[in-house]
Amino acid sequence: MKSLIKKTLYSLAAVACLSSCTDSLTLAPVSQITNASFWKSPEEAAGGLNGMYYRMRTQATTNFFMWGEGRSEIWVQNFGFDPSINFYVFTNNLSRVNPGPNWAGMYTAVHDANLIIKYVPGISFTQEADKNQILAQAYAMRAFLYFTMTKTWGDLIIVDQPTEGFDPNTIYKERSPQSEVFAFIKRDIEQALSLFPNNSFPAGRNKWSKPALNALKADVYLWTAKRMGGGASDLNTALQAISEIENSDVRLLDNFSDIFRFNNKGNQEVILSVRFEEGEVGGRSVYGGITALAAPTAPFTPQEVINKILPYSGKDTYWQISSPVAEQFKDDDIRKDASLIRVYQTRDGVTSLMYNLDQKWPGALVGGVRVMYDDYIVYRYADIVLLKAEAKNALGQDPSAEMNLIRRRAYGANFEANRFVSGTQEANDEAILQERLFELIHEGKRWWDLVRFNKALEKVPALAGKTQNDLIFPLGEDILSLEPLVKQNPGYE
Repeated sequence: MKSLIKKTLYSLAAVACLSSCTDSLTLAPVSQITNASFWKSPEEAAGGLNGMYYRMRTQATTNFFMWGEGRSEIWVQNFGFDPSINFYVFTNNLSRVNPGPNWAGMYTAVHDANLIIKYVPGISFTQEADKNQILAQAYAMRAFLYFTMTKTWGDLIIVDQPTEGFDPNTIYKERSPQSEVFAFIKRDIEQALSLFPNNSFPAGRNKWSKPALNALKADVYLWTAKRMGGGASDLNTALQAISEIENSDVRLLDNFSDIFRFNNKGNQEVILSVRFEEGEVGGRSVYGGITALAAPTAPFTPQEVINKILPYSGKDTYWQISSPVAEQFKDDDIRKDASLIRVYQTRDGVTSLMYNLDQKWPGALVGGVRVMYDDYIVYRYADIVLLKAEAKNALGQDPSAEMNLIRRRAYGANFEANRFVSGTQEANDEAILQERLFELIHEGKRWWDLVRFNKALEKVPALAGKTQNDLIFPLGEDILSLEPLVKQNPGYE
């Protein structure tokens, strides 16, 4: 972490905007400011907070998706070779030489949260609730960052103070066991819950709130219940957190596609998103940089399909939704047409599939060109409803109410033919996991779902012959060279 710390020490993103920034985070880091001159006023605390969110957004441009969906069975190679490190994520061919995105940017954001946690308590605010709101967001962010990292790499270096010197005894640390990492995460969640003044959402729903924190809490406790031996106690804690979300201003939108409409960001189904806007530094979201979009010119392609796609700008053509996944959607599932387009071509009188295009994130036409600045949704209500179904089923309870709430919207007039009926616990688990695939495809959830359900080795063809050790990412040579006390993950030595 030494070089990482040198790059980020005392650096706060978007300091220049301080009190003027609202929902958008429009500025890149522009200043190197020492703590001796900073952290003196509420405006500076707000600037530090915006800097923390800027760091989070840099991870949401690609990495959240890579860690949370890239390794799943959803994606296969399209036209051309992906020249980025993401190629090895999609193909599950990871190694210490090709490890996928590293954790450096995540620890940078942790550093920002640590600065807030250390210095904001010493700043005088007119309203104590304003101070508590900032601190709550920092604790929530730190918990989320560590949760994402421990799901990805397992054991982690726990850093709960900003690194403000270069003493090797301070900056070089061993990784702590995952059990200690989760204890740290859960303490931060409880601290944040004690600080949020109410159960409301901020404008835009693109910053941490109490409902968003309870979504994280439910996610964390469901993970530890199923992966860390937490059992019924953790499952019940997850359900309690979900009940708090249900008492907030959330609902399923009537129209599935409305969730993702470019001009409907921050709608009532969204619990937490990462905001992207045209013209911002780092404004292009993952949905403009990962998945396949090519101009279909075959005469068989219907004009309405062409109209959905063109004109376009900034989408790569390396990856596409796999046919085995696309074929699992029923024709009467509204989410099918809202999530993908199957593009065909006709040659010599023979019609064949060209590729499966993602359609969930439509972008927007700006100046006659389709641009991709869709938000990255971290949590939305349908995700939480299905987490509730999962927790209930794990406790031996009937998940039918939650499953049918999701299916009623998904199938509309055809709901009765697709009504969920509870079966065995194993059969219910399979149905819930499948429902999460249909509902949350292309939202960065699938890989972690597969791991949580212990189904990754079974359902991802690229993992054939691999073991549980392969479910976490390796550490790259860059990280290992900077961290002399950090050891490689098992299976990647």
